[in-house]
Amino acid sequence: MTPSPATPSAPSPVNRLALAVVTEPERAPGAFMAAPAGAREEAMRFLLQTGADAGVKLVATKPEGDAERLLGQAWPFPSPFQVTVRTVPLAEGVDRVEARARRSLERLGLPRGEALLVSNAAELAGAEGRALWDRMQALKQRGLFRRIGFCAAIEDGPALLARRLEPDVVQIGCSLLDQRAAQDGILNELAGMGVDVHLSSVFANGLLFAGGDDLPPEMAGHAQGLSRTRRRLAEMRCDPMQAALGYALSLRGVAMVVASVASAAELRAILAAAHAPCPNLDWTRLALDAPAAFTADARLRISSAA
Repeated sequence: MTPSPATPSAPSPVNRLALAVVTEPERAPGAFMAAPAGAREEAMRFLLQTGADAGVKLVATKPEGDAERLLGQAWPFPSPFQVTVRTVPLAEGVDRVEARARRSLERLGLPRGEALLVSNAAELAGAEGRALWDRMQALKQRGLFRRIGFCAAIEDGPALLARRLEPDVVQIGCSLLDQRAAQDGILNELAGMGVDVHLSSVFANGLLFAGGDDLPPEMAGHAQGLSRTRRRLAEMRCDPMQAALGYALSLRGVAMVVASVASAAELRAILAAAHAPCPNLDWTRLALDAPAAFTADARLRISSAA
């Protein structure tokens, strides 16, 4: 009897998962900043090895604090990771932006990066925007970065900017609570141009995990909506992290989902949630009624898995 052909297995969600390692004290008091230098490096090494063992391939970095140096000292050998690097503010000058991007690679201990991203897309619309983009294209042509792109908010008009500049990568925030980038067709429009879309803020800057007492005063008006979303998830026996990743990974046109992690334990929780089967949820019912009210302050910090 001829055996039936094997059914191809579904691709692992980890193939689309990128890590943004967080070392700020409010997010990682035990894992990094509060520990002695040697312990911090060991914690970073353990986190990265956990990611490597799981099959994670991309790490997203920012030129802030000590994270780049810690990463550079802790890569597994040989390193399986590609790295995205972000620019310093254009207010420091185009020469400084280039020099700091090169310095980021040095601190990371890498000869080249996967992508260089403008941290604030609004800078590309200003007077020095073209000079900044030209400098980044030159770095790409020299082989220091394989791709270039920018990080954008909805208000930056990312699709219009992408049509003008033809970036390789656009990183944009979208989450279970703020679904505008998906609902407005921005993600599909970017993907249709051949842009690799990297989704950030998938945990809504920690709002999914914050109780009423943890919310800053400007967020108090959203306490009822957040409680309603968590109650609906509980009724479906789906925890917030599982739902957040399930939503992000369900979106068509998204190449990578960037999840911030502060420890190996957090990463293990994220990996478990990404692999867990998600109930058949009506995603639109889980969004906040007025997401723009909190995304305007998207840089607020809540001590949780943001």
